[in-house]
Amino acid sequence: MQHFRLSFIVTAICLAIAVYWGGIMGAFIALILGVLEVSLSFDNAVVNASILKRMDARWQQYFLTWGILIAVFGMRLLFPILIVAVATGIDFYGVANMALHDPNTYSQHLNESHVQIAAFGGMFLLMVFFSFIFDEGRELHWLGYLEKKLASFGKLESIEIILALGLLLISQNWLPEAIRLDALVAGVAGVILFVIVDSLSTLFEDEEEGEEVSEIIKKGSVMSFLYLEVLDASFSFDGVIGAFAITQDVIIIMLGLAIGAMFVRSLTVYLVRKGTLDEYVFLEHGAHYAIGSLAGIMLVSMTHHISEIITGSVGAVLIGLSVLSSIIYKRKHVDY
Repeated sequence: MQHFRLSFIVTAICLAIAVYWGGIMGAFIALILGVLEVSLSFDNAVVNASILKRMDARWQQYFLTWGILIAVFGMRLLFPILIVAVATGIDFYGVANMALHDPNTYSQHLNESHVQIAAFGGMFLLMVFFSFIFDEGRELHWLGYLEKKLASFGKLESIEIILALGLLLISQNWLPEAIRLDALVAGVAGVILFVIVDSLSTLFEDEEEGEEVSEIIKKGSVMSFLYLEVLDASFSFDGVIGAFAITQDVIIIMLGLAIGAMFVRSLTVYLVRKGTLDEYVFLEHGAHYAIGSLAGIMLVSMTHHISEIITGSVGAVLIGLSVLSSIIYKRKHVDY
């Protein structure tokens, strides 16, 4: 339980603030939002763990401390306000004031920005999925020959970018003409951001041999930290918008999502410290397929509303199947 000690402390603080702000009902709603955030983001925790295990202990701690501040105040409070400000032309202070005193209008503006949000987040997550699927260096394949064959296409130059942009061009055809350009710009921005972060990480791995290894690890950890924060942001977009279906109170939403985000981070560290990814060898596969499904759902949601229940269920089923496959695999290959 030591890995979750900080999460329980944060939860107690958030619930106390929720009681002060919105009474017992406010605290109850914040707790519900926290549970939903955890249930919808387990696949995020698994993928985070696969990246976090390559970072040194100091940056792992930064991810759990400074990272949570960025996740809660940056991605779940300030960034949605920035999106509404850009979409409406209202200054940042005006949108923040609207969020606090006129949450219905703020929620409406945020929902009107859903297409751009879904395009950006969906494309970034799609690139995460494709980079895993088309990794020709991966030796273990969950889906056997099919997955191995897909991985072999990784030999093709920039196959991930080609497919991602192709899907974006196809999907925008179903959008009203007035917002097609906005969706394209947001989607391309998601791809560009992934390429930038991924390329910089590779650059640090190819440092001159004379440089200290610790310095290379440090720089790589910086980029991994930024990558994790962007990945978390992509996951959080739909959660922020969906939270308005439960309550219009921005403070309660922030507190509830803070509880969930903190537990997701603690779960990530727990998976790393306990070596869970090494024990359940297909867990990372299941999480990436869940991310691919979420990316597809976000792109489809640009034209059709999809319930968060479906989103969470698909991810839970894929991860559950990957755990079951891992257990079967371990029994077949265990040394007696």
